[in-house]
Amino acid sequence: DRITRTVKLLGMVNADPLFQKHPQVINGCSDLLVEVLGEAGKHTRSAVGMGSLPGAIPVEIEATFEFE
Repeated sequence: DRITRTVKLLGMVNADPLFQKHPQVINGCSDLLVEVLGEAGKHTRSAVGMGSLPGAIPVEIEATFEFE
């Protein structure tokens, strides 16, 4: 309840070089933030593909929030 704004979201998708739907993968996170936080969950966003991520995880999310 202290979050006043979601400033930015960066989604990194561990993907094959031919995969092109990184934004669709990150849509789940964006949709969840808006569902949980309402207007404060709306944000700017980048979605990128990576050749690998630590521990072979499929997705890594970095988010910046403003709060009171």
